[in-house]
Amino acid sequence: MTARRDRRSEILATAARMFAVSGFHGVSIDDLGAELGISGPAIYRYFPGKEAILSDLLIDISRRLLEGARERVSTSDDPPAQLAALIDFHIAFAFGEPDLIAVQFRDLGSVPESERRTVRSLQRQYVGIWIDVLLQVYPPVTRPRAQSTAQAVFGLLNSTPHSGRAGEPHLPEVLRAMAAAALAAGCATE
Repeated sequence: MTARRDRRSEILATAARMFAVSGFHGVSIDDLGAELGISGPAIYRYFPGKEAILSDLLIDISRRLLEGARERVSTSDDPPAQLAALIDFHIAFAFGEPDLIAVQFRDLGSVPESERRTVRSLQRQYVGIWIDVLLQVYPPVTRPRAQSTAQAVFGLLNSTPHSGRAGEPHLPEVLRAMAAAALAAGCATE
């Protein structure tokens, strides 16, 4: 069972990298198999098709983001500390999973509808955690403003896979300061 799980993990990691570079539609099962050193059809022993691979990738990233956010918020009763922990978590995730962030942004529309609904539900819950914390840190802010502000900051932080290539050695610190400032500005009284 462990060998099967390891091979599935290897397929997922390779697919994430290849989908990030070429897009979901730019990678065939045969391309993926060749990269893994197996025949394309051998992948069907682990996944029913390429869409299942993409679905697993995007559901997994969405679950991990949600679980990570819940964990960060549960470690403190102080909303500003919770917000700082959420920012740090998202930055670390963006630096640790740049391929998955790129795939999620570009290829979510290629996921079958039922799995797409699962991804969207997990994403809404993740955003909801940020909104709840923002409402506590910036009490005058409205829920819609907190939501749009959080989503704008996600755009900033999720661009990390692209901006991270510039070689800025202090990029995480710069992004942390930028995210905090953008959240404060976006949640300023309307």
